[in-house]
Amino acid sequence: MPTISWIKYPDPEFKLFMRLRMKPKINKTKFGSITIAGEKYENDIIIRLNGKVEKRRKKLSKQVYGTSHVVSLAEAQYVYEDGAARIVIGAGQSGMLKLSDEAADYFAKKKCDVELYPTPEAIRCWNEANGPAIGLFHITC
Repeated sequence: MPTISWIKYPDPEFKLFMRLRMKPKINKTKFGSITIAGEKYENDIIIRLNGKVEKRRKKLSKQVYGTSHVVSLAEAQYVYEDGAARIVIGAGQSGMLKLSDEAADYFAKKKCDVELYPTPEAIRCWNEANGPAIGLFHITC
């Protein structure tokens, strides 16, 4: 009878490998919704490095600019996670969301590339992305 031996994976590399494999696929979007791994969301969302989807905290930007169409430094700090090489931002169906200068500087200091496109194009970018990435998707305008 053959013996079974368990392979022990190097902890940091295996964790990174698993994290990259868990990135959920975004199926589609339309004004007011986004469907991720078959689940429909009707609010702006963040996709974390580990693949977890959570509601965007727009209030962090709205408190500063009076609108959630500009990403503030506080929101950028909330969204960023150590180890992220890039952030893919869906700027809304017609591309209304912008990055504040402070948020752009923050991501640059963290050596995190920012890819900002209208949400339908950002979804294509997200689904083709490799490496540790965060997603932020605005689903209206």
